[in-house]
Amino acid sequence: MTNDNKPRVVLLGLGAMGTALAQAWLHAGYPLTVWNRTASRAEPLRALGADVAATAAEAVAAGTLIVTCLMDDASVEDALDGADLVGRDLVDLTTGTPNEADARAVWARDRGARFLSGGIMSSPSMVGVPEAGGYVFYSGSRELLDQHESALAAVLGVRYTGSRPGSAALYDIALLSAMYGMFAGVSHAFALVREEEMPLKEFSGLLTSWLTAMLTSNDTVADQLDSGDYTRDVQANLGMLVSGFRTFEVAAREQDVDFRLLAPYLELLEERLGQGYSDEGTAGAIGLLAKSA
Repeated sequence: MTNDNKPRVVLLGLGAMGTALAQAWLHAGYPLTVWNRTASRAEPLRALGADVAATAAEAVAAGTLIVTCLMDDASVEDALDGADLVGRDLVDLTTGTPNEADARAVWARDRGARFLSGGIMSSPSMVGVPEAGGYVFYSGSRELLDQHESALAAVLGVRYTGSRPGSAALYDIALLSAMYGMFAGVSHAFALVREEEMPLKEFSGLLTSWLTAMLTSNDTVADQLDSGDYTRDVQANLGMLVSGFRTFEVAAREQDVDFRLLAPYLELLEERLGQGYSDEGTAGAIGLLAKSA
């Protein structure tokens, strides 16, 4: 049941994430208009009370708050081609690059719309479940976010990253990059022990607790980067780390495991060590990744 005091949300895109967002807005009592290129995906939402538009332009005409959750940036432009965006607020939750979001903000402004970019840090199952901890990075117009924060927070937590439209995408990709890097290490770890006696579920528990404990080092790295002192509070210096890492490579060969997932990181640390920074931790190597450094 919708609440007349709540603004209408217009949602374009009903993939797994878009559908979860739609269901959460309906559950929270927001009037909702939806559109999807494959029209059949909208029918279950019609049964839940959503209005279903035949075209994206028709959907946009139904409200002021327009949310896009589409395949990619090109899909956003294609879907909104011909839609009247004058006076609309466009919130783009489509996964893309920072530069794409910056360009899309200019594109929206030229069409008379305010723009907010979002990076979703959630799986569909976390949407509408506050205790699950999912949230969206938002960047761009702070005024727009303040105006619509209640509606946006009804489905996922809200975290503002700054006025640059592309910053939400940047933080989204930064966190996901760290996640996939962790997955690479986890894959390597399972490959090493896959044929040993310990049950893999037992090893999984050990792996989870170890990684959780090690994540506290993130704050130390941040402090070192902020201060420029890469030797501050170092628990294991670069000389020790590289020596140990080379042992990992030998052990991988002994276990008939390809070292390709970890080799690039060893090469990076070896390069920094070769520059004479044996007393540092790993923070100094981060500068080697920044091509402008």
